[in-house]
Amino acid sequence: MQRHLISAADLTRDDAVLILDTAEEMARVADRPIKKLPTLRGRTIVNLFFEDSTRTRISFEAAEKRLSADVINFTAKGSSVSKGESLKDTAQTLEAMGVDAVVIRHGASGAPYRLANSGWIDAAVINAGDGTHQHPTQALLDAFTMRRRLVGRDAGLGQDLSGKRITLVGDVLHSRVARSNVDLLHTLGAEVTLVAPPTLVPVGVGTWPCEVSYDLDSTLPKSDAVMMLRVQRERMNAAFFPTEREYSRRYGLDGDRMARMPEHAIVMHPGPMVRGMEITAEVADSDRCTVVEQVANGVSIRMAVLYLLLGGNEPAVTHARTTEEK
Repeated sequence: MQRHLISAADLTRDDAVLILDTAEEMARVADRPIKKLPTLRGRTIVNLFFEDSTRTRISFEAAEKRLSADVINFTAKGSSVSKGESLKDTAQTLEAMGVDAVVIRHGASGAPYRLANSGWIDAAVINAGDGTHQHPTQALLDAFTMRRRLVGRDAGLGQDLSGKRITLVGDVLHSRVARSNVDLLHTLGAEVTLVAPPTLVPVGVGTWPCEVSYDLDSTLPKSDAVMMLRVQRERMNAAFFPTEREYSRRYGLDGDRMARMPEHAIVMHPGPMVRGMEITAEVADSDRCTVVEQVANGVSIRMAVLYLLLGGNEPAVTHARTTEEK
């Protein structure tokens, strides 16, 4: 494993499969009466969130605490950032406090990369979402969910997603989840198709390792998994489609469309869902929808990433002594 996790494109097939297999081990911890491991005892991890988040922030915090790490939660609202403090000054403040890892979500694409390579801080950096660029742990938990459902919990160990056909539907233009999933799913051998209105397809998508379609109905019968993406109005500065009603009619997933999917196919959504627009309540609440499962798997994946990045295979006490001797 590398020292940082900035982009899903940085992972090799072996890296990705190692994370998925480690997450399978971590998932067993959730089945225990005491959901805790002493792996990261004595390590300090900061959750540095400059954007609003529910699932990702809570998921990372749960993963860190289950690994016995000391957790510091930082939100931009109510901090010195609101007074004009720069990312550099915030990073140097954290460095002075001796943190071991930083989980960062930022509205600017490239902020985690800058933090990891600037020399401002000597800590592992994990990207929890940067602008419209990348969200690698989301792509990993999505792949983990697909492998469990489409290959099998035990049968999937050591396996990738070769031959699986995955369709991503919706606002691809503003979606860091879509970009991360295309990169990771391609690495794992899956065939990816993007379905979106022409106005919500990024420029240069022809260079991505995927197919592009504007017709949802024609792609559903040959999909093993369909991932619906939220329309991100907060990132839009223009009208990308006429009305919500027309968008839903052309690109929303309802019961009739779900019935055209193969029987084994699953419906996914990174959340938060906008019921009635990209997905109906009937589909969201069906057995084929894995939204709640994805949240649970997110904790396991993030435990695996933290474990592997922070050298979880060696005791924290031994690590501290070695550092002091140096």
